[in-house]
Amino acid sequence: MKYEIKITKTERPNERPQDESKLGFGKIFTDHMFLMDYSEDKGWHDARIVPFGPMPTHPASTVFHYGAEVFEGLKAYRNKEGGIQLFRPEENVKRLNNSAARLCLPTLDEEGTLDIIKTLVELEKDWVPKSEGTSLYIRPFIYGNDPHLGVHAVKNAVFAVICSPVGAYYAEGLNPVKIAIESKDVRAVRGGTGEAKCGGNYAASLRAGQKAEENGYTQVLWLDGVERKYIEEVGAMNVMFKINGKVITPALTGSVLPGITRKSCVELLKSWGYEVEERLFSVTELFEAAKNGTLEEAWGTGTAAVVSPIGHLFYEGKEYTVCNNQIGELTQKLYDNLTGIQWGKAEDKFGWINKVCD
Repeated sequence: MKYEIKITKTERPNERPQDESKLGFGKIFTDHMFLMDYSEDKGWHDARIVPFGPMPTHPASTVFHYGAEVFEGLKAYRNKEGGIQLFRPEENVKRLNNSAARLCLPTLDEEGTLDIIKTLVELEKDWVPKSEGTSLYIRPFIYGNDPHLGVHAVKNAVFAVICSPVGAYYAEGLNPVKIAIESKDVRAVRGGTGEAKCGGNYAASLRAGQKAEENGYTQVLWLDGVERKYIEEVGAMNVMFKINGKVITPALTGSVLPGITRKSCVELLKSWGYEVEERLFSVTELFEAAKNGTLEEAWGTGTAAVVSPIGHLFYEGKEYTVCNNQIGELTQKLYDNLTGIQWGKAEDKFGWINKVCD
């Protein structure tokens, strides 16, 4: 199913950034955005691309009072021929629907949603940056728009997509980051919304993240919310460890976001012959490996940063250095291969690329 999209072009185009080395992340937005409304009686309707700008929302809307909101993040890349392509967008659309279902928001037709994203990106193709390491970040989101108070399943909603030309997510780039393990606050619990990509999960992480930043750390490594002993995620990313030659990553137990970059890394690693364990992995086991020298590399994975090497781990008053605070060989290989496929510099053996336009 494809949604019929009405396009209204802006009469006042924004000036595009001249120095792509200063893009940062999520600070600049393109000329247009996509909007579509949902109601119980009509379903999804009025699909439209309009000039980028404020969206009028009722003050009593469910998104403000009850956190009825989910979102996604993916990127459009300019390949070596100048064309524009997406990386595994079907996975993002599936995850958006899974998140929506968890929060009782209406789901979308997957084929139609992918068509929406590609139509908007093609319209904004001149905003896709050309410099090394840059891309067009795409943020689809659904939010509840019922204009009255009361806790209930959403009956009115909005689906929107906005785009932003971006550079590196972390100022450190591919340099190793410092991570503090959080033992007080928790991000999510099994049975909660941890496996959904919703704003509440990120809001719950802010206090610990702020504390870590004040102490000189880039991100927080989260432990499980019940026993406070099993590693779950690092900041807004999944996390992986190379220990004694094999790769260990926390299992998707319901409180961990099923990352698309995580999934891609696992598939790449297995194709290279690495043993990959997806299981419960305790902080005790991690620091035992750090002490005895078998912890060889550690890195985060996510759409925004792709792969982010970890150089220091802090926990209960002790700090451990990982891989001599340098990017490890395997971490570098993952980054090179993933970005090579994303930017069209390497062969896509897995069928992950979805082309938007030449």
